[in-house]
Amino acid sequence: MLDTLITSKTRIRMLLKFFTNSASSAYLRGLAEEFGESTNSIRHELNNLSKAGYLISTEDGRTIQYRANTQHPLYPEIKSLVHKYLGVDKIIDAIVSKLGDLRAAYIVGDYAKGHDSGTIELLLIGELDKQYLEKLVSRAQSLINRTIKVSHLAEAEFESEKIPNALLVWGAKD
Repeated sequence: MLDTLITSKTRIRMLLKFFTNSASSAYLRGLAEEFGESTNSIRHELNNLSKAGYLISTEDGRTIQYRANTQHPLYPEIKSLVHKYLGVDKIIDAIVSKLGDLRAAYIVGDYAKGHDSGTIELLLIGELDKQYLEKLVSRAQSLINRTIKVSHLAEAEFESEKIPNALLVWGAKD
């Protein structure tokens, strides 16, 4: 979907990197190494996205760090588009609605860091029907054509653990 709308694979990777997790930041050479592309093509896309106001750059010594501009008027829409591209919205709809007493859903692992590895790792918090969860995960995987790994913690366990780079994608409304 996104690859027909945006023809630059480098730009798609950058949108995934910066708009999957708003806390994600990177610098030119790091992106070139991560994406396996030349610094010139990375610089070109960084300049275009920065000029449009989608990215903010800050100097950090001799390097320039880039991150998503969360104050940009289109930030919520771009983030939503990226989540739809990754299939996050379908996963949430399929799994959350009938699962039990779900308190929160987090994306962890590569996607939370802004990397598209093809495997989505979910951390679900609450008291859940595990057999039903397995069925829903299987159905969601076929819907989005991606592998989904699910971890489950009770609310008390989650509060005592620190999960690095956990990206909240759904929270119960009490």
